[in-house]
Amino acid sequence: MSLTLCISTYSLLKWRRAANKSVLQTINWVAQAGVSHIEFSGIADKAVQNPLKQATLLQKQCAKQGLKIASYCTPAELLLSPAKQKSAIRQLKQQVDIAAKLGAPSMRHDVTRGFEAGYARFKGSKTFAQALKIITPAIQEVAEYAQSLGVKTSLENHGFFMQHPDRVCKLIQTVNHPNFGLTLDMGNFMCVGADPVAAVKQCLPFAQMVHVKDFHCKPQKQAPPTGWFATPTKNALRGAIVGHGVIDIPAQLKLLKQAKYDGVLSLEFEGMEEPTFAVQTGLDYLKQELTKIKML
Repeated sequence: MSLTLCISTYSLLKWRRAANKSVLQTINWVAQAGVSHIEFSGIADKAVQNPLKQATLLQKQCAKQGLKIASYCTPAELLLSPAKQKSAIRQLKQQVDIAAKLGAPSMRHDVTRGFEAGYARFKGSKTFAQALKIITPAIQEVAEYAQSLGVKTSLENHGFFMQHPDRVCKLIQTVNHPNFGLTLDMGNFMCVGADPVAAVKQCLPFAQMVHVKDFHCKPQKQAPPTGWFATPTKNALRGAIVGHGVIDIPAQLKLLKQAKYDGVLSLEFEGMEEPTFAVQTGLDYLKQELTKIKML
C-alpha cells in the first residue's frame, strides 16, 4: 500500500509574489520536486478573462511536465439569503466547469464561515443546526452537478466555523451525498483547539484526499505580532515546515496506514520561511516518515 504525494500551489504563493512567478512556472517547479501530482488552489493569482482557457493551459503544462492533477480548490460562501445563495450556487457550478476542464477528479469548495460572514441579517436563531438547514441543499445541488461531470466535491476543515471534527462529520452526514466528502487537513484542527491526531481518526472515514500541514503554537499573549494568527482558543499559530512544528505527524500517518488510505497526500505550507526551501524540506521529511512505515 502506498500514497500518492502531491504539492498544493497554495504552498508556493509567497514565492510567486516575491519572485514574480506564474502558476505555470509553479507547475514546472513542482514537477522537479519529486511528486507525481499537483493540487491547484485557484487557476491564477489574479483574475483572468477566460478561466476555461486558463484551465486548458494549466492542464496542457501539467501533461507536458508529467504531472497529474489531484484536485482544484475554490472559495465559496453558501450561508446566504435565498437570492444570494442561488447566485453563489451558479458561481460554484462555473468552478466545477473549471475543475472538469483541468481534468481534476475532485474539487474542494468552502461552505461557510458563519452567519456574520454571509447572512448577518438572518432573523432566526443563528445556530449551527440552522446553518446546516440553509447550506445543505446548496451543497447537494453542487455535488449533483459535479457528479454529472465526473468531479467529486468536498469541504475542507478550515475557516473556524466549519472546522471542528464534530461539525465536519455532522455536515457530511447531513448532506449525505455519495459525491461529497472531505478534504482532510491534518493540521487545521489545531485552529479550533481539537487534538489533531484524534480528529484525523474521527474524520478519516469521510476523506476524499488528505492535506499534511504543520504549525508552531504559542499562547496568544506570548505570540509576536508578525507571522502568527489568533484562533478562537487561547493559542496563536504560525505555519511551520512539515515536521518542524508541534503536530505529531508520524502518528497521523500511522492512522492513514491503519485505515488503508491509499489516496492523495498533498503538502501545504503557509509559514514564514522561503517557500521553495520549506516545501522541499517538508517533502523530504514526509518521504522519510512514510518510508519508515512502508507507505512509499
